[in-house]
Amino acid sequence: MAKAVVFTRFERLWHWTQAILIVALMLTGFTVHGTLSLMKWGRAADLHVTLAWALLVLWAFAIFWHVTTGQWRHYIPTGDKLVDVARYYTIGIFQPGVKHPYKKSLAAKHNPLQRLAYLFFKLIISPALWVSGLLYMFYNDWPAWGLGGLSLGLVAFVHTGAAFLMLVFFIAHVYMAFTGKPWWEMVGSMITGKADVVDPPAG
Repeated sequence: MAKAVVFTRFERLWHWTQAILIVALMLTGFTVHGTLSLMKWGRAADLHVTLAWALLVLWAFAIFWHVTTGQWRHYIPTGDKLVDVARYYTIGIFQPGVKHPYKKSLAAKHNPLQRLAYLFFKLIISPALWVSGLLYMFYNDWPAWGLGGLSLGLVAFVHTGAAFLMLVFFIAHVYMAFTGKPWWEMVGSMITGKADVVDPPAG
């Protein structure tokens, strides 16, 4: 095992910017929903829309980057060591001396459990938020789009449900980042970009 740059500068910038925007969107969104009362409703609604557009722009850049660089391959699901990794995070971390069963490499920087979680985030949670959120914002244009028969209640339900899924994903993501190895190694890798890998580049 040796240190190597695993996460690029753009990847780290995208990760932390996305994290800040998602947290802010959850706070303003749950305020609009009535779950929280952090600010006036109108202020929360306006801020939520602005943050949503910022996140959509960021996601557009991230999708372009993943496609053009081939980084999307790191999210392809695999069953190899999936059960071992799941057992580690649910049981192994509470047992002394048990080490993480997955070794990061430059060709596969995400363990099988992370791949499934990130894929669920990218293919289920995010699209549900995009579509329902945009429909919500352009509600007055539904008749012109031929969507007059669509239920606003259903769109609101999907958007709120996806928001709660995002909250669950966020909590699980933080949990996995702060367990196992010393937490500063896990979090530090998304700051410096460097992590232990089994196949460091020559030289």
